[in-house]
Amino acid sequence: MRAVVLAAGRGARMAPHTDDRPKCLMELRGRTLLDRQVAALRAGGAGEIGVVTGWQGGRFAGSGLRTFENPDWQHSTMVESLAAAHDWLTSGPVVVSYGDIVYSATTVRRLVHSSADLAVAYDTGWEDVWRQRFDDPRSDAESFRIDADGLVTEIGSRPRDLTEVQGQYMGLLRLTPPSWAVLRRARAADARVAALDMTGLLGHLIRAEGVLVAGVRNDGPWWEFDSPSDVEPGLPVLDLLDAQEG
Repeated sequence: MRAVVLAAGRGARMAPHTDDRPKCLMELRGRTLLDRQVAALRAGGAGEIGVVTGWQGGRFAGSGLRTFENPDWQHSTMVESLAAAHDWLTSGPVVVSYGDIVYSATTVRRLVHSSADLAVAYDTGWEDVWRQRFDDPRSDAESFRIDADGLVTEIGSRPRDLTEVQGQYMGLLRLTPPSWAVLRRARAADARVAALDMTGLLGHLIRAEGVLVAGVRNDGPWWEFDSPSDVEPGLPVLDLLDAQEG
């Protein structure tokens, strides 16, 4: 199993932590986010790991990871950054991780062992996390509904109320060559679809294309570092994850 970390973006909202480096190379509690991501991915079953670079891509020299460059990172979406790893995505299943999150090896393992062509990790305890990050959890939450068969029926829209949020997409997913082909075809067919972010694209695939997206429930701590205000409340999560590794 291979895994790719998406780390091409500027991460301007995380300044000053990202003034000279991508978000995944922020050092917190003595380790970078990337170091924690790689540890969880390897322990979860990913034997080969790559990173999509852009902003300050030279910072990954000597990391020992396969690098894929997105030279147009300033004007592209996360999905377009993912396309830089096209060779891997067409040759076998790949776990894809955003560069600003931390998570457990157990959740990675659940994704690795999913039989679905397209699977996303989600967390049902998201509201506790969001209340630590935002005054109003709805301000940054996205809709997420899942049915009795474990298939995602709604993702990526602005929820009208919290009943539309049965979980929160974690920024961690698994693609196979067939699902990557479907994703690419949908984007190539419509410029409006090509402009969507990842959750918007997943929502479109579910609604308009009838694509089956499996939900894989999170098991363990996770956190997103999107702005400086996320650092202090996120540090206990890092301690928990470090203790699990130890």
